[in-house]
Amino acid sequence: MRANLLNMAKLSIKGLIESALSFGRTLDSDYPPLQQFFVVMEHCLKHGLKVKKSFLGFNKSLWGPLELVEKLCPEAAEISASVRDLPGLKTPLGRARAWLRLALMQKRLADYLRLLITRKDLLSDFYENSALMLEEEGAVIVGLLVGLNVIDANLCVKGEDLDSQVGVIDFSLYLKNDIDDYRSEERNSQIASILDQKNYVEELNRQLNSTVHGLQGRVDSLEKSNSKLIEELAIAKNNIIKLQEENQHLRSENSLILLKTQQQFEVTQGDVLVERDTYKQSRQGLDEMYNEARRQLKEECQLRQDVENELVAQVSMKQEMELAMKLLEKDIHEKQDTLIGLRHQLDEVKAINVEMYQKMQASDDEMKKKNDMIGRLEEKTNQITATMKQLEQRLQEAERRRTSAEEGTRRFKLDFANKAESLQWQIENKEKQLQQLEVDLKIERQWRQTLQDDLDREKDTVAQLSTEAMQISALKKEFHRLQEENFQLKTICEDQEQALEELGSKLSESKMKIEDIKEANKALQGGQVWLKDKEASQCKLCEKEFSISRRKHHCRNCGEIFCNSCSDNELPLPASPKPVRVCDTCHALLLQRCSSNAT
Repeated sequence: MRANLLNMAKLSIKGLIESALSFGRTLDSDYPPLQQFFVVMEHCLKHGLKVKKSFLGFNKSLWGPLELVEKLCPEAAEISASVRDLPGLKTPLGRARAWLRLALMQKRLADYLRLLITRKDLLSDFYENSALMLEEEGAVIVGLLVGLNVIDANLCVKGEDLDSQVGVIDFSLYLKNDIDDYRSEERNSQIASILDQKNYVEELNRQLNSTVHGLQGRVDSLEKSNSKLIEELAIAKNNIIKLQEENQHLRSENSLILLKTQQQFEVTQGDVLVERDTYKQSRQGLDEMYNEARRQLKEECQLRQDVENELVAQVSMKQEMELAMKLLEKDIHEKQDTLIGLRHQLDEVKAINVEMYQKMQASDDEMKKKNDMIGRLEEKTNQITATMKQLEQRLQEAERRRTSAEEGTRRFKLDFANKAESLQWQIENKEKQLQQLEVDLKIERQWRQTLQDDLDREKDTVAQLSTEAMQISALKKEFHRLQEENFQLKTICEDQEQALEELGSKLSESKMKIEDIKEANKALQGGQVWLKDKEASQCKLCEKEFSISRRKHHCRNCGEIFCNSCSDNELPLPASPKPVRVCDTCHALLLQRCSSNAT
């Protein structure tokens, strides 16, 4: 099998060279001897190829050993890369066929295969031990391939369907050519001379290729440096665009921060104004309460003076009664019948005087208690004035902080405007100086650092403003607490006012009792006239005649007789603590007296 493949390779290479010399050295892909050459080379490379097992089944991959050439010869990397980039190739066999055509056009097919057969250790992974590429026949075929370097192949690999081609050898071409070749010795001599010329041309071609490769390397290095410069230029432009975007973003953030600080400042200013109004209102209410307490204190002092005057009057009345008792003792012989009644009345008056004395002592004790309560109220008012002074001091401190915050915001606005102008000027200069990329990048980094520092300082100012806002909220809480204390003090004052009202009612009751005592004394002195039923035949007010339906009723105050409608009133009198019947006239007089005493 190896010998047959070797002979077929010899015939195909020999026929291809002779036909190329007779028809011209430039061959197309449609040329039949060239197609048969690729078919023969494919069969030679497939001989002894190992079958590899994959998840899709068993596969003989000719592309595997040809792909090794890229590792052995770096110049073959271009062919492998172009084969991988071809869009129409889907199978490894198609890639291998394209690789053979490109290597032939490059006139390096013999060199690549020579490097490949020298590394049998690598080929053993792909071929069996008896394969053509691992034996001497492979070296012979590689030697024959050197003669193909005289041929110029112009092949279009991209348009061919290399995946689905069927490699069938046409032996008719080689039989005819062999007969003609063996008969013509002249052809053999021509071929020998052509081979000598080919070797010379090949050597010249190699030298030219070496110079071309050197120039190509220089061109690649220049292209790489140019691409690096272009990339650096693009990176610099991108950095400038990013810095402009960051600058715009920082401007927007600074504007947002400015708006937030202004809103916070307006809110705090409104809170301070509201707190000031509430403080003024609370202070006005406390002043009114203090004036009311002072007025009530004056009224209580006046009431106390009136009670003391009434007490002096009672003492004088008592002295007069004692004088009257002395006069009565002188006339004891003349009025022995009335002496017993007068003694009883005197005992009652003494008892009433004792009760009045006790009541006066109780009223004195209550007045002392009221004086103590008034003293405590004065202490409370002093405490309230002290707290009001503290509140005024805190309000002044809050106003000072507000002014400092306004000054800080004004400075922040000026700094931000200056920084914005400087940044705009820098951006314009950077757009003009795009050629000096390295210097501009350094300047942009420095300005970015300064912007970061400014942003940090602005964050610090925002944190300070937040702390001041927290302090203002603490002052607000303190103000609410003082309002609660004010409310408690108001409740205490209301309780004390209620106690004062009760004290006034008690004093009015004591005045009424004094008036009752005066009336009793008058009754004792002059005697109350109690009209008899027989003496009255009609009502004293309405003058209507009494009958069975209109009954007679005595007024317990004046003693006159009235009808039911004119005496339908009940009031407590000094003689009787329980409510008794009184007439309309006495009821009006007694109510007027009570109201005057209450005032």
